[in-house]
Amino acid sequence: MLKNILILLLASALTALLIDRYEVEPPIKPVQPIQPLVPTTPPPSPIATMLRAALATPELSGTAIGFSLLNSKGEVVIDENATTALIPASSFKTLTTATALEILGPEFHFTTELKSTAPIQAGIIKGDLVILGGGDPMLKLEDLKSWAADLKQRGVTRITGGIRTDASIFTGSLYNDFWNWGDIGNGYGSGVSGLNLNHNRYIVVFRAGPEVGSPAELLGINLEIPDAAWKNDVTTGPADSGDGVIIHGGESTTAIHLRGTIPLGAAKFQSKGAVPDPARFAAHHFRAALVAAGIQVGGTAGTAPATQSLLKHDSPPLLDIIKSIHATSDNQETECVFRMLGLKAGKPSAEVIREHWKTRGLEFIDLRMEDGCGLARADFIRPLDLARLQYFAGKGPQGAAYKASLLTKDGLTWKGGAMSGIRTFTGYAKTKSGQEYCYALMVNHYTDGKAVSELSQQVMDAMMGLSLPLSAHD
Repeated sequence: MLKNILILLLASALTALLIDRYEVEPPIKPVQPIQPLVPTTPPPSPIATMLRAALATPELSGTAIGFSLLNSKGEVVIDENATTALIPASSFKTLTTATALEILGPEFHFTTELKSTAPIQAGIIKGDLVILGGGDPMLKLEDLKSWAADLKQRGVTRITGGIRTDASIFTGSLYNDFWNWGDIGNGYGSGVSGLNLNHNRYIVVFRAGPEVGSPAELLGINLEIPDAAWKNDVTTGPADSGDGVIIHGGESTTAIHLRGTIPLGAAKFQSKGAVPDPARFAAHHFRAALVAAGIQVGGTAGTAPATQSLLKHDSPPLLDIIKSIHATSDNQETECVFRMLGLKAGKPSAEVIREHWKTRGLEFIDLRMEDGCGLARADFIRPLDLARLQYFAGKGPQGAAYKASLLTKDGLTWKGGAMSGIRTFTGYAKTKSGQEYCYALMVNHYTDGKAVSELSQQVMDAMMGLSLPLSAHD
């Protein structure tokens, strides 16, 4: 009995010793699962907030607005509906101008040539004079008068034949198939020919009637349109109502219909119209310049080939034309450049533009390019791609020249666009902190122009005050 008690006491002591020597782990408690962190969405930028607030106003309800802002690395900083294709209006011209600068080069010239079917002999050309158009959008009446003076100085006194033209360098219609009927008779929609003169435009002058609604008097046209038959239905609108004249013409037509209104009180109100047959218009006025210089011109022209080169006229360098396009938003100038891109490459101009920028890393998505100037409402492009174009053009071999050709004021560089219900801007913004951004703001389908103007100005002001990281991932 005593022996058993001693054994139990020894076992108990040994157990206590082992517990002191080797600590026994307490029972494992269940681990509480870690709650995942909920990602926080950064607050929208002031510009995004501004655009969203504008869409909530009665003035811009239902309006489509897209905005894209890229930093100096081409990364997206702000994206507000930037991947939805919208109608660009004249900001679309930057696709044509930026491409032409890189492909044709800033020193490219359009060339117009004067030939004859016979040599000059004793002051007489026994044949025709032939003007070979080179697609120059800048050829002026003064240039043709200079040709006439040069021929006179060379002793030419008589042309036995007539004046012919060759405008075949550009094929197809004068007008894009997607230009509106209400556009193509007006000066801003003047046709695109292989031979152009004075931008293929004329000026028509009216006098307002004595009261609103009364007929406006047609006073005259600055340059004669051969065989034109004028029908004037223009009336008098309210004072300060602006140019409401709509000119209906068409390709090669002789019937020109004048409609719309001019402001009450206007004594000599001017509107610009589109010449219906540019090549014939040029021939007509060159004949007049020759006669005014004292050179006799015969009657009907023949068909003999023009073998004698007499004179050539080069346009200003392409960079100067592009500066004019960006300053005046001239559709006819742009379309001549657009067509020349296709002519040089032997393929459609829009295809040339797509392929060129794809090699540079810009592949257009949802782009529709029916013309090169943006007058066609069937054109559309994503704000993101329009902003990316500015980025790649600015970084390209003609980047400095391209940027300098745009309008610039107080750190903002831009090309704008405007049509009924459409307002767009694209270019560069250099902030007060010295950072440069590329942007595209596109507003479609609005009814309140004042509200859009105010919003556009607010966006521009906000861009100039930006203080954003250079990298979208910083």
